[in-house]
Order: sequence, then structure tokens, then C-alpha cells
Amino acid sequence: MKVSRLSALFATTLVLMTGVACTNRKGVTMPTKAVAAGTAHFQFTRKAQGPLELTLDGIRVAVEPTKKNKKARTLMITGLTPGKHRFFLYSPRDAFGPDQGEFEIAVGKGAYVITFAQAFDAVLYGKPDALAPAEGIPGVRAYLVP
Repeated sequence: MKVSRLSALFATTLVLMTGVACTNRKGVTMPTKAVAAGTAHFQFTRKAQGPLELTLDGIRVAVEPTKKNKKARTLMITGLTPGKHRFFLYSPRDAFGPDQGEFEIAVGKGAYVITFAQAFDAVLYGKPDALAPAEGIPGVRAYLVP
């Protein structure tokens, strides 16, 4: 009788541990809806404070901040042409991984990129130096989404 209770307890514990190990923790690996054509959707693993600097194909693109300076979970880039695009992300308050790389936009499709984000204050004393305004690419818009 003791053996059957012990084995039932063990089986129940094993089932519970398996269930907990197989559950999806907040991590997003696929977009919830299809990414629009000509759009790159950067999904951050944690909310990023900003300001964010983006270089796309060697040209700096201005990134519009969120309303009321809320932290952002997503960076959207619209108006991209089909083909491969190289990117570089930088922020004095956040660290990204990968912070540079490339993604490909197929004809009639968009791109979804998961990016690790971590709080990182690069400016310890004073204020960061102001950067020159971004040149931008005609028709391309980049903005943060909370």
C-alpha cells in the first residue's frame, strides 16, 4: 500500500514538472499576425526605453519615440523595398543582441526579427552628446510601439 501511494505521488510530481517545463513563458517567437509587405517588425524580448538610433543600409534613419515616452516592445520599419537590408541598432540606455545584422524582405511579404534587449545605461555622468539629425531614406518610416 505504501508503495502504491509513493509511486502515485511520484507519477503526479513527474506530470506536474513536465507540464511546467513545457509551458511557454512570455517569450514570443512568432508574430501574432502577418507582417505587412515592405515592413520589418523587430520584437524586443524586454521593453526598451529609447532613444533608439537605427542605421539601415548604411544610412541613419530617424526613429520616432512612443507617445509619452513609454517603453517600447516593438520597432516597426515601413516602406522597405524587397531584398536584403543591413541594420545597426544603438541606444545609450539599452543593449541589443544582435545589434547588427541583415534581414530579407521577400516580394509581397515582411520580415520578423526577434531582438534581445537589456537595460544598459551607457552614460554614467552628465548628458549624452546630441547627434546630428538622421538623413533618412525617402519613404521609409521607423517608429517604436509600446
